[in-house]
Amino acid sequence: MSHSLNLTNTGRRLSQWLFYVILMSALLCEPSKCNGESASQQTSHFSAYEVTVPKRITRQRRDLDGQDTGQVFYAIQTQGKEHILVLERNTLLLPEDFTVFTYHKNGSLITQRPNMQNHCYYRGYVKDMEGSSASLSLCSGLNGRLVIGNSTFGIEPLDGSSDFEHVVYRLEDEETELLSYGTTHAHRHDDQTVEHTRNDFVKQPLKHLHRSKRAIMQQTHYVELMLVVDVERFNFSKRDARAVQEQMIQLSNHIDSMYAQLNIRVVLVGLEIWTAGNPISLDGTNQQILHRFVNWRKQYLLPRQPHDSAQLIIKKFLRSKQAAYLNGVCSPDIGGGVNMFLKNDVAYLAFVVSHGLGHNLGMRHLSHRNCRCPGKTCIMNSTSDRSTSFSSCSSDDFEMMVQQMQHNCLLNMPKPHKAFSKPACGNKLLDPGEECDCGSEEECEKDPCCEPKTCKLKSWAQCAYGECCRNCKFLASGYECRSQSDECDLPEYCNGSSPVCQADVFLQNGHLCRNSQSYCYNGKCRHHDSQCQTLFGSQAKSAADECFELLNSKGDRFGNCGYNIVKCEKRNAMCGKLQCENVRSRKVFGIEPDISSTSFGSHTCWGVDLRLGLDVPDPIMVNDGTKCGENQVCIDYRCRNVSMLNYDCDAEKQCHGHGVCNSNKNCHCDYGWAPPFCEEEGYGGSIDSGPAYNDITSREGLLVLYCLVLPLLCLGLIVYYKRNELQQHLCRKRSPQDNREPQASNQLPTDWEETQRSAVNNEVVKPSETASAFSYTQYLPESPFRSSLAVTQGVPQRPHPQPPV
Repeated sequence: MSHSLNLTNTGRRLSQWLFYVILMSALLCEPSKCNGESASQQTSHFSAYEVTVPKRITRQRRDLDGQDTGQVFYAIQTQGKEHILVLERNTLLLPEDFTVFTYHKNGSLITQRPNMQNHCYYRGYVKDMEGSSASLSLCSGLNGRLVIGNSTFGIEPLDGSSDFEHVVYRLEDEETELLSYGTTHAHRHDDQTVEHTRNDFVKQPLKHLHRSKRAIMQQTHYVELMLVVDVERFNFSKRDARAVQEQMIQLSNHIDSMYAQLNIRVVLVGLEIWTAGNPISLDGTNQQILHRFVNWRKQYLLPRQPHDSAQLIIKKFLRSKQAAYLNGVCSPDIGGGVNMFLKNDVAYLAFVVSHGLGHNLGMRHLSHRNCRCPGKTCIMNSTSDRSTSFSSCSSDDFEMMVQQMQHNCLLNMPKPHKAFSKPACGNKLLDPGEECDCGSEEECEKDPCCEPKTCKLKSWAQCAYGECCRNCKFLASGYECRSQSDECDLPEYCNGSSPVCQADVFLQNGHLCRNSQSYCYNGKCRHHDSQCQTLFGSQAKSAADECFELLNSKGDRFGNCGYNIVKCEKRNAMCGKLQCENVRSRKVFGIEPDISSTSFGSHTCWGVDLRLGLDVPDPIMVNDGTKCGENQVCIDYRCRNVSMLNYDCDAEKQCHGHGVCNSNKNCHCDYGWAPPFCEEEGYGGSIDSGPAYNDITSREGLLVLYCLVLPLLCLGLIVYYKRNELQQHLCRKRSPQDNREPQASNQLPTDWEETQRSAVNNEVVKPSETASAFSYTQYLPESPFRSSLAVTQGVPQRPHPQPPV
């Protein structure tokens, strides 16, 4: 018994001794050594890095009221040099109504609008470094991305440091896999994929690309971005919704900084976190997931949070890292993308999402294209090593999309009440108290309407931007600011008091077009022929139905029904890959396509493949809304009943037979009838289109009529009826000296009677036989003995004219 007690006491003393040893070791351990393991884990994936201590410089820029604008300055040491970071709070990043959606465990939706007025997300540049940019979070130290010269650096706080130490490293040196945005299907170019993507541009630096905001269009474009995070990503973040929110805001700040070089601003309008599970299946291929996501977006997300593009962030391996629709921005059907995010590298994710968003904005891969890029690679390369620059081809693609697709949703300038910080004149945002903001003084030299120092309109100006603003004046009410682009489109007009054109509307989906052979869908008359002509020229036309059935039943890259190249069932063959005749070798979307031909009876069937990669849905698929049979249309590569378009317009009843229904289900009246119901006389249009007539021009015309035309007409009538009296009056007033002989004296007597009696006068006035003029006839001097009758006979026998002056 005593032996066991001794063992117990010995064990207790041993445990106490070990506890004290561990405690003293912890107390005596140097912080840097104790934290060494944490820091080594943080830097383990860097091939090279530097440690620096950023120093804040205490100087601030003031706004119009003399208050702090949120601008800060930091000095950091890297590459043996000191760099000054000029940073300003990204006021446009989060609008006032920024919304976060999460879910209860029971699946009910939670809506929150967090107060983000004093958020800690900044953007800026490196002083005296042309083409530099910075996008940083200052929430806890400096965390983000710097572009200096042709290099991109990451900066983040050093784990465990108590001296504000930070790690600076080249993003190009970070040991991560090469970004690959899809590979082409098996064909003759497969063995050249990587080589082409490494050399699809001419290396030619673009000067001052970032900070100068090289504008491809005259106006700044705004993308309202929505981010959606799946439940696996939420679980990976330890189910901390706040941490996910901070990551996504930081992600958006990086994306906004990259797109600023194209004069495109990215605004994060909302965030949704699937905290209670994924509402859609994430099984299958990239395109299958993308298709489910955009359908869910259209049905559930868009109605409660309007936006231009939605990007789904998932913690699942995707073969091509992301997938997105080409030209999908602003579309309710295809305005989205899916992106892979496996780790916690937000800068890495920014490249992925920027690439997918680029596809939404009309930007294609750079393979086989002669493009200029300031670095080794560009954002839209099919494989990329963390590039932050856009190539000349990408800017051209975006400009073409804006011009052809007329995406006016990208011109929505943030309203003053949505700006967070105090107004800062010169930030190109319309802040409270500002009438315009043309940017820096250099940028304002191109703007004749705005005062750069006060951000007020010049005294004589009414506006500074917009489709209904010209030469700093509002265009008149009724001016057509957006013309009809298709028989299924409708025109819009200026209202005379706003610089912005009315929102785009079109005929309601399902309206008959093309002589009742097709249906309207999203403002376009959908038909196989017109789609072939759009892609391959006016000589092209739709192939025979047998070609669709033959080729699309194969399920290869020249014929399929989408979704990872699946075979078409016979009933859906007209809704799969577009098959055309008279296809000639020509570029499509700037790409030289692969073309195959198959003989089928008297027909030759042509198949086309653009080699876009797996991350971009094939644009040579039959458009949704295309007629595929009697009372049937194509929807999602399937031939469905036309009732899917939900056309419910009774124009005869609703618009009294004098108009059609637009996309807002309002009447657009024919000329001669007035909205809203086309039952009274008017000038046409709808309550959505703006006034279809110019009342100002009409008033001005009436003023011209009453003040100028009518008085001139009356004067003309008076002249006509009084022409004889006026003729005689003019004859009397005309001077006789104009018809005198050259040798005659230039002086005439001033008294007519004295001239008649003078004996020394060598001439007398003899009127001509006409009543309209007088002529001078010279006579010999008269004898004083001539009779008065003779003198009298030498004078015209009619009343004397008035004496000449």
